[in-house]
Amino acid sequence: MKEPLKKIVSKETEHLKQKVAKLNETVKASKDRNQRLLEGKMHLGKKELKTIAGLVFLTSFIFIEGISLLSSDFLSSAPTSKGDSISSLLQEQQTMTAIDMQRRSSVHKITGIISRYNRTMPDTDKMRIANEIYEMTKKYPNLNEDFICATITHETGKTWNPQIKSPMGAMGLMQIMPATGAFLAAQEGIDWISADQVLYDPVSNIRLGCRYMSELVGTYQHDGALAAYNGGPKRAALWLASNRNDSTLFKETRTYVPAVNKLYDQFRGEGVM
Repeated sequence: MKEPLKKIVSKETEHLKQKVAKLNETVKASKDRNQRLLEGKMHLGKKELKTIAGLVFLTSFIFIEGISLLSSDFLSSAPTSKGDSISSLLQEQQTMTAIDMQRRSSVHKITGIISRYNRTMPDTDKMRIANEIYEMTKKYPNLNEDFICATITHETGKTWNPQIKSPMGAMGLMQIMPATGAFLAAQEGIDWISADQVLYDPVSNIRLGCRYMSELVGTYQHDGALAAYNGGPKRAALWLASNRNDSTLFKETRTYVPAVNKLYDQFRGEGVM
């Protein structure tokens, strides 16, 4: 914080020096002019000599007043500039501190949830997953850590196993089908080398799953998004249009939506861990 203040003072001082230098040049030119006139005073009358003396006095007065005004201008403006800079730096530091505290709290809570369901997962993997979930909440404001964690917890059968695969072929933490994954990977800019390599990587899986879930939430809200995530967008649209008549949903989806919402409420109720 000291270094920016030094730069401010140095800049103001340099500005003052430039103004003084200009005044010095003006005064010097005036003195030279007056000196040439004084050297020829033998040819001047008393009236002319009085005029020259007055000019010398006036020049000196202007020089002194100029220095005084410049000094007062520097003294009055520098504190304001320094005060504004200090305030700006403090505000920036406070914002960065708040963001860091939020990240730490979020990551701590997510790793706690993972540990609850998967005690054997290495801490490094937990941190990678937790950090990615946190990043997704910043990238997609309509998602939060509790909703994402609730979805993963239910999708993996409460195992948080990155290598899990369903009988239907859905893969990874957010249970993404290969065809859907390939489409989302193209949108996300992830190289689709193979389904195994992309969807079994927890970070890539979360990035793709959250992108898809965010789009669904934006269209159908949270309940409708869960119905669409499990049973498809068309079924979710019919469900919402029928005033949430469960007969429009697949049997699995009827239990899926309330099950994820129950976990969501549980995680939200736990607050920051």
